[in-house]
Parts: sequence; C-alpha cells; structure tokens
Amino acid sequence: MPGLSFNIPGLQPMRGAQQVLSVYNSLSRRIEPFVPLKVGHVRMFTCGPSIYQRPHIGNYRTYLFQDVLLRYLEVSGYTVVRGLNFTDIEEKSILEAAKRRMDVLELTKRCERAFWHDFQRLQMKAPAYNPRSSTSVAEAVQLIQKLLAQGHAYWHDGNVYFDPLTFAGFGKLAHLDMTRWPQKRRRFHKDTYPGNRWNRGDFILWHGYKPEDTVYWDTVIGRGRPAWNVQDPAMVLQTMGLTLDLYCGGEDNLVRHHDYSIAVAESVTGQPLARFWLHGAHLLVAGKKMSKSIGNVIYLDDLLTAGFTSEEIRFFLIYGHYRERLNFTPERLTHAAAKLRVARELIDTIRGVGGSVKRSEPEVADLARRLMREFALYMDADLDVKGAFEAIIRTLHQLAHLATEHGITGADAQKMLDSLAQVDQVLQVFGLASSS
Repeated sequence: MPGLSFNIPGLQPMRGAQQVLSVYNSLSRRIEPFVPLKVGHVRMFTCGPSIYQRPHIGNYRTYLFQDVLLRYLEVSGYTVVRGLNFTDIEEKSILEAAKRRMDVLELTKRCERAFWHDFQRLQMKAPAYNPRSSTSVAEAVQLIQKLLAQGHAYWHDGNVYFDPLTFAGFGKLAHLDMTRWPQKRRRFHKDTYPGNRWNRGDFILWHGYKPEDTVYWDTVIGRGRPAWNVQDPAMVLQTMGLTLDLYCGGEDNLVRHHDYSIAVAESVTGQPLARFWLHGAHLLVAGKKMSKSIGNVIYLDDLLTAGFTSEEIRFFLIYGHYRERLNFTPERLTHAAAKLRVARELIDTIRGVGGSVKRSEPEVADLARRLMREFALYMDADLDVKGAFEAIIRTLHQLAHLATEHGITGADAQKMLDSLAQVDQVLQVFGLASSS
C-alpha cells in the first residue's frame, strides 16, 4: 500500500505504517479503506458537465472535491489516471442550440472553452482523458448491440430501451426497493428528467431517427443518436475500459444516472464498473438550490469581479466537507477568505524572520513533522479538508510565535515552507505549489 511520499529531506513519512486513506463508498454506504485493483495505481472517472450552458460555482464545487481527491492520491504515492467527460450531445444541448439558432457543436465548444478557463483559474488538474459523447458514438453502438444480443435491451418504435428487471441488482447504488418496481412495462423516452423522482420503467438507450431531427449518425444499427444513459459507459469504454477503481460525481447522479451506467456496463462485462463510488453534495445559495428560474446562479467571474481571489474561492468551496451541503452567502465567503489570509500572513511571517539566528531549533523540525502527520490524519479520514486546514493553522501559529520570539534559521524556515509546499500540492491555496 503506497504511503505518503512527500520528498522532504530529514522528515519521516506523514502517516503511520497502518494508516491508509478511507473514503465513504456510496455503494456500501460506509467508510472503507481505499484499496485499488492494482497496487499503486488508480483508475478514476469523474462525471463531467453537460456543456450546453455556462458552468457555475455549484458545478465547480463537485470538480474541486474530485481535484483534491486526485491530488491527495498522487502525493500518497499512487499513479492516477483520470477521465473527465463532456456531454455535448443530448436533448438539452440540441434544444438550446435551436433556441439560439446555432450549431449544437458550436454551442458546446463555446461552453467547453469557458469551462477550461475557469478550471485553470481554480487550479484544478487537467484529466488524462476528456472524452465527449459526440465522439464516442461507435462505442455506444457497440454496447447497445451487446445489450440487444443479451436480452437486456429491445427495439420499440424505432428506439432502443433497457429493461432494468433483466439486470440483477439494479438500483444497488441508490439502494432502491425493487419490490416497488411495476411489473407492467413503462418506457421513458427522454435523455434526462428534472428532480429527484425515479423513473420506474425502461430507460432509453438509442433515439431512432425522426424526420425533424437535426443531430444523428448513420450506424450499423441504423440512423439516430445514443441517449444520455449509454453515453457515459461508452466514454469510459473508449478511454479507460469498463473496470475502474473510483467513479465520482455529484449527489444528483445517485438518482437514475449512475445506476443506469452500472446496469449498462455490468450487463456487458459481468464485472463491477467501479469498486468505490464517491458523491459530492450540492452548493446552496442562501439555503436554496442554485437555479436560473430563481435568479441565484453565481459564476466564477461574479466573485472575481467582487474582489475575491481564485485561491479564496477555491478554499471556500473545498473547506466544507464534500459530503455535506455547503451554503453560499457573501458573508460566508468573506469569512473563509479571511481565514485563508491569516494562514498566508503567518507563512509570510515565517518567511520574513527566517535567518534571524544561526542556531537551528529542533522544535521547528518537530512542528514540520507534526504538520504533515496531522494533515495526513485528517485527509485519510474521508478527505476532511476542514480538519486538515485547522491543524495547519494551529501549527503555523506556533511556528510564527517561535520565529518571532526566538528567531529561526533560514534553513529551518525553508524546512517548514517545503512542508507547506508539499501540502499545498493538494490544497492549492497557499501559493506555494505548482497547479500542474
């Protein structure tokens, strides 16, 4: 099992020999030690955006918890391969493009550029793979052919549907009570449905061509387009294969979406699509869901224009635990920004007094070791960023007091700054580490 591999001369490893990362697995509904399929290697897929509209800070909260997870796995010694997909062809994007009198791919390309621009400003790490639903049609058709041959899917009125009752264990991620599933066949034709209501019936895999359609492909199963429900498994198949260690998304993916992906993929392979499923909670605005109809949607540019830095916004969005809903108010963001400024001021104090004495202080090395151990302790407990940050603040106060009252050597100051830089490889809020 990899241990934290921070390369700081003279310091001991962060975590103890028996200490490992544990995460809340939505599949089992309990916190479990993270054990990948292959020692030292992690295959991680994260549900990306539907790029028919500009992403907002609620979307970015989900991707930020995934970024912290990715970075922490890497500093813990794992080699991580991550995929993040774009849904660029679906009913929402087709309708939005028609509304704007644009080509659908022109619309989604514009939204994609906005997404990557914000992604970089929030210092998130680019994925190894970024598949799109428009470029994985062949894989979707391949999956549909296999599902038809196995009897999990069937044709009706030119479309292809998946019958959940043919897949043993359907709904295992959302822990559905399948005794309530109707025996009478019902079909649901749309890519997506609003709200948290389960569609208790067959879900669509393939939209057969209609004369009014503007987006379609000519394939071996006919003219049409893959439905959203098969697109994610197709993109995973195209890039990483249908056996993963981690699958991540927002809490809304626990209704319909991820169980549909499991049913499609596992019906084909007979193997678990992923061993661990992690889901982040929503960002609320003054206690309400972010919504265009309410008029409370907030974009990254809004907060930057208000004077907050990208690091302060990132910190606010990762500071609350990823499985707990976070309530945005201007006051809460201001408070979080102030906490981060205190930490950065303490770091500047340590940097400024380094070299004020010639004799090395053993207590500095002890504080550096404790900082790293406590950081690992909290992060190993299901990514407790808040606990980790508070431990860092406590240590910084002690070190700053030591530095200003007694003085420290330049080497001692650099030792602590090196420790903080390694921690900042994960947090990306102190301005000490590369964002790559």
